[in-house]
Amino acid sequence: MNKTSEKDIKKIIIFASGNGTNAINIYHYFRDLDEYEVTHVFSNKKSAKVLRRAHDLGIKAVHFDKEDLFEEETLVDIIKDIEPSLIVLAGFLLKIPKHFLQAFPNKIINLHPSLLPKYGGKDMYGERIHKKVLKNNDSKSGITIHHVNENFDEGEIIAQFTCELDQNEDLNSLEEKIHALEYEHFPKVIHDLLK
Repeated sequence: MNKTSEKDIKKIIIFASGNGTNAINIYHYFRDLDEYEVTHVFSNKKSAKVLRRAHDLGIKAVHFDKEDLFEEETLVDIIKDIEPSLIVLAGFLLKIPKHFLQAFPNKIINLHPSLLPKYGGKDMYGERIHKKVLKNNDSKSGITIHHVNENFDEGEIIAQFTCELDQNEDLNSLEEKIHALEYEHFPKVIHDLLK
């Protein structure tokens, strides 16, 4: 059987700001699929665990400053040279600027840990969302995978997956349910988009 030639490989770049559990999960999902490769992990936080974890797995780990994202060329040029098929935001907390979106039209997607449009927008991420879900006694929560546009969490929705909440749900149990949805579905949605 022929190995996929390098030019036929669909490259995935991941942007993350924290521990990188989703980034690493995505890497493992695609690791044994010849025609796909997670080539780079980019982070705006030098101390982010995701950079060390990516490096340990042999993924190119790149730190950049917030200013680099908003400069017209610097980061865009680096990423254009990589020629990614998809840019995946997995726990990445900065807003993507207009020039960046224009450089990679329909190639940037995000994972959000709520059922958008509920609990979306600036400063809505992680624990903050889950605490609001619990405070409002919602009967369900979930994840949204969506295209990225100029506004936080307002891009076209690609897929949503839900989980039911119990009467005695707490922050830890809700986070576990959300993580389970993320780990199961996010790589598959990426795969479907790239097929």
